Amino acid sequence: MVSPDQNHSQNAHSDRLRELAALIHPSRLAGHLDGLLSEATVLQLQKTPRLQQRLAELLLSELASNGTDWGRDVLLGHDPRRAALLAGSIWHARSVLKLVSKHDVAILIENIGAEAHAFAIRHLSAAVATTSIVDPHKLSSQIEHDGHACLGAWLKDASELDRLRVLFRLRVGTAAESPAAEHHSAAGRLLSLVVAHLASEAPAA
Repeated sequence: MVSPDQNHSQNAHSDRLRELAALIHPSRLAGHLDGLLSEATVLQLQKTPRLQQRLAELLLSELASNGTDWGRDVLLGHDPRRAALLAGSIWHARSVLKLVSKHDVAILIENIGAEAHAFAIRHLSAAVATTSIVDPHKLSSQIEHDGHACLGAWLKDASELDRLRVLFRLRVGTAAESPAAEHHSAAGRLLSLVVAHLASEAPAA
């Protein structure tokens, strides 16, 4: 006979899986489903409650099926891409500060968001990159690249489940999957600033 505590634990585990399934980036699921399915169809499957647990289990395999204990999300429920942009903005804060043309600043903010732009200036002293990037499109791209790489490097110290819970919410192929040595060196310092910022807000989930 299943005890009430066991029932509660199983229900909580199922809820966690359904929550994760709803957040998984469609590109992650596409490789595990029929390649002929359109992105719209994949999104529709993600929103189907009776399929959500199965979709999460499909990606997490043994980690999902064995009832692994889920701790608090390492990003406190916040969007991993947002965390990456914040980290990347600090990495390139010197370039962000030197971008003064209204036109260029507008392009940068359109690409990375006003929050990341302000965050870079606030944490200029923690900047990593020393080479200036003057083109706002290239700077945006590098902020995203280095931010994702720092996020991936930071996750190396997390449990496999916690790491996958973050990576699955990002599209396939970001720099989070292949950080360089320089990212491993700076990740802890930058992500501590990012997580402190996220923790100052009400949890997203």
